[in-house]
Amino acid sequence: MTVLFNSDARRGAIFARIFNDAFPDIPVRIGTGAGDDAAVKYLLTWTFSPEMLRRFPNLEIVFSLGAGVDQFDVASFPPGLRLVRLVDDDLAAMMREYVCMGVLAAHRDMPAYLAQQREQVWKPILLKLASERRVGVLGLGELGQTALQGLAGLGFPLSGWSRSARDLPGVRCHSGADGLTAILAESDIIVCLLPLTDETRGILNAGFFAQMPQGASLVHVGRGAQLDQGALMHALDSGHLAGAVLDVTTVEPLPQDDPLWSHPRVMITPHIACQTRPEALARHAVETLRNLQAGQPLKGEVHTDRGY
Repeated sequence: MTVLFNSDARRGAIFARIFNDAFPDIPVRIGTGAGDDAAVKYLLTWTFSPEMLRRFPNLEIVFSLGAGVDQFDVASFPPGLRLVRLVDDDLAAMMREYVCMGVLAAHRDMPAYLAQQREQVWKPILLKLASERRVGVLGLGELGQTALQGLAGLGFPLSGWSRSARDLPGVRCHSGADGLTAILAESDIIVCLLPLTDETRGILNAGFFAQMPQGASLVHVGRGAQLDQGALMHALDSGHLAGAVLDVTTVEPLPQDDPLWSHPRVMITPHIACQTRPEALARHAVETLRNLQAGQPLKGEVHTDRGY
């Protein structure tokens, strides 16, 4: 039985040290170079190909090296092969920080002020209180709920949306198609934290933005393929949206000639809202194998029929 850590040697060494403190009898192999492929039962990787299925015939669990799993073709997984995404308090804390930063940036008109700074313009913008700015979060999983907890302390009226109904204290919860229409209409800042599925691909489109109030803003920390960048540009240029904070884009890295780079109402960061740490991966792998041995549910296991 072997754990294969398919990433760089530096991260692998940290992972192996922590993992082997808990499971000293399970070897950790770093990288996909030469080795006993038949012994590999647990694979930590960012991508997964059919060739890996042939190469590692005794795989039982594939661990994503991140919180997302849209990079996996789950339909190609054979029966019995389980997929587990990373669930970790560090990731949740990082996302909470970024969402609070992004919402505050939109609330306090930072995209506009940064544009003014580049033009050496000193011009105050009329200020609103947080209690006057409604924030809606799309996606109410672990990351969405943690983000809402952070925002609650800042005084924003909060709403949330998910595919299935939720009940969260202090949050006006919506679900389903009618709920999406409702949250868009009542939110001055929308935070997208949705997983990428067939239903959410391209969801941030012209129709979506048209349902948001005049002068609303977007904070996008979901997946790049959810965003129609042309529709966003139109909504910004027309003045319907006041600004956008983007941590993910349709193509990454964002091409140098993309007009989003220089748009005066856009802030861009290079997909850094969360960064996976090998310490977190090791803790999650240890917890998962302990739960497996005890016959308990695996935290972060993906429902392959839903894609998350």
